[in-house]
Amino acid sequence: MFTGIITDVGRVRAVAHDGDTRFEISTAFDMKTVEIGASIANSGVCLTVIETGPDWFAVQASGETLSKTTLGDWRPGSRVNLERALKVGDELGGHIVSGHVDGVGEVVSIADDGESKRFVFRVPAALKTFMAPKGSVAIDGVSLTVNEVSGDTFGVNIIPHTQQVTLFGDYRVGSRVNVEIDMLARYVARLLDRE
Repeated sequence: MFTGIITDVGRVRAVAHDGDTRFEISTAFDMKTVEIGASIANSGVCLTVIETGPDWFAVQASGETLSKTTLGDWRPGSRVNLERALKVGDELGGHIVSGHVDGVGEVVSIADDGESKRFVFRVPAALKTFMAPKGSVAIDGVSLTVNEVSGDTFGVNIIPHTQQVTLFGDYRVGSRVNVEIDMLARYVARLLDRE
């Protein structure tokens, strides 16, 4: 589990396709404190650490993960939002994020809104019913509050700090992003579907 509060922006340093895809990610994390088998959210995708170095770690992604996320777009040099797994007793600054991406969305507009920027995203049709004003969503692992919803699009405001310490400063219209709907919305929908 994660909180959606990004603690580092890493960079892909190597990609190898041999069965599953192996990514090596450069990071500022103290890798002496990261064990093999630990979970790290990589732009919202929970992946297992399989190897570490002094300033990097390696993970593997299956074909299923590549088909359901933006990881298939990653190349050496790609920037990655990173968050280590939540520990019992840690501050929950965002919302509960599982690291299980529900689909890939797209930036449809970016506009200045005071010092902030208003981002509008389009999500796959199957996800639009899970979006609600003032609900939570994770975009590339970043916990956000939904401002408004219109059909298959929703808007969020991003303050300057978030633009500087996450990938939001990199996004352009057309950028693809990993979307994880709010866990509570997922379970409520499932319960209603049973009736």
